[in-house]
Amino acid sequence: MSWILAVETSTEWCSVALGRAAAHGAAECFSRHEHTGARSSSRVLPAAGEVLAEAGIRLADCAAIAFGAGPGSFTGLRTACGVVQGLAFGADLPVIPVNVLMACAESVRNVTHDGAALPAGTAVLVAIDARMDQAYAATFRWDDGAGEWAMDGAMQVGAPESIAAPEGDFWLAGNALTVFGDRLAAAARAARTVPEAMPDARALVSIAQRALARGETIAAADAMPIYVRDKVAQTIAEREAVAAAKAAALAGQGAGR
Repeated sequence: MSWILAVETSTEWCSVALGRAAAHGAAECFSRHEHTGARSSSRVLPAAGEVLAEAGIRLADCAAIAFGAGPGSFTGLRTACGVVQGLAFGADLPVIPVNVLMACAESVRNVTHDGAALPAGTAVLVAIDARMDQAYAATFRWDDGAGEWAMDGAMQVGAPESIAAPEGDFWLAGNALTVFGDRLAAAARAARTVPEAMPDARALVSIAQRALARGETIAAADAMPIYVRDKVAQTIAEREAVAAAKAAALAGQGAGR
């Protein structure tokens, strides 16, 4: 069965995985998932070399290379895209871009959380910290007929209060609840919250395997990050305003005790 190398650096984690679905049905996966902060660019290639060595294969033995295309950190997305383009050009391999919010939903589907599995038909609202006092969000539903996730509407980026909850039952995934607390109003309607479900290269491998089976690959030259906002940094005044608002909120909480 086909090996896929996946690279994901859209957050403060450097995540690299090499996996395939074995003929007998059990998946094989080798991975590195490390909190590197701004050092992902120096760690990602060594991590890729390590998982290839563990599997005992060469990069050229892979069928494709997947990467977390976004949304996420501007620098992190450029890192993953650039590294994958370089590797793919060198090994003459196709590329598979993967939406990192979908990868969070994939993590929820594949893992039992607090003894419960995602019920059939239940949507997953993914909301992750986008910095600048905003969150990235999208709602996904698993389509049994297509054997793939379908996204309800478009991806969102905005203040946590603006993130809309989907209709019907849903689980909430991603770290936005941890970061923003009650400001993420959609959390009040969630049947279950899974804040630890964050972008992970292992989930990228699963999604990319299905994309590869459908023939959904692109040339390395066509690989591009997914941006859902044009502005990538706050001004000094905006950062000071956010800090002041947070300080005032904390002061208000202290006064209410």
